[in-house]
Amino acid sequence: MLSLKLNTLKDNLSSLGSLAVGFSGGVDSTFLLSVANEVLGDRVVAVTANDDAFPEREYAEAKAFCVERGIRQIIVKTNPLEIDEYRHNAPDRCYHCKKAFFSEIKRIAKENGIEHVAEGSNTDDEGDYRPGLKAVEELGILSPLREAGLSKADIRALSKEMGLPTWSKPSYACLASRFVFGEEITEEKLHMIDRAEQFLIELGFIEERVRIHGNLARIEVPAADIPRIAADAVRNQIYEEFRKIGFMYISLDLKGYRTGSMNETLAQK
Repeated sequence: MLSLKLNTLKDNLSSLGSLAVGFSGGVDSTFLLSVANEVLGDRVVAVTANDDAFPEREYAEAKAFCVERGIRQIIVKTNPLEIDEYRHNAPDRCYHCKKAFFSEIKRIAKENGIEHVAEGSNTDDEGDYRPGLKAVEELGILSPLREAGLSKADIRALSKEMGLPTWSKPSYACLASRFVFGEEITEEKLHMIDRAEQFLIELGFIEERVRIHGNLARIEVPAADIPRIAADAVRNQIYEEFRKIGFMYISLDLKGYRTGSMNETLAQK
């Protein structure tokens, strides 16, 4: 089944001629870019955003991957905070951000004589609140992984077979997803979240989120990691560092890590 899906993906990509891939360095876009590079060679280009909602570690990994594989990469300096709906963190924030970003990729693709633009969503993304997919569809952006019927588990399995370093990488979402809807997104708060999450990673909590609620940080880690993060020595370290970063209160979510936890507030409205 996996080989059939992979062959479908390759066939679909080979028919495109040339392609610009929105590349974040995450599990999905790395897999898509790798297969596209295998099929299209120098007719594929990676386009990566550089903004305050994109952690420096992710940006560095995306650049390093393209250099290592010899893939042409175009860096786009964006500032989604200039978009009112994004800055005010409306529930459709992602729609406005994606529309601006992929409109820019389409412009870049046209300037470079590239026929198509693609993004890396998979079939699992169809089951959650994903307003960004609406922008993707409106702009005519291709979603080759979804079209080939590939799930996140499929992509991880195939990535492992291909020797991609991202096969076991935790899922990533932009830092704006750490804000409760309606709370204004600022450059300062984005940097606070980035520093806080980087600190947790350095402590060994690879799968984590730091959600922000005003001056309160709500930490999410997998349930299995809760005893370790709640141990006195680790807990005190985190408390002291988060206070230095600028948080007044630091809490631990007892339900544990889960993707899209801020979307839970939408169901209550």
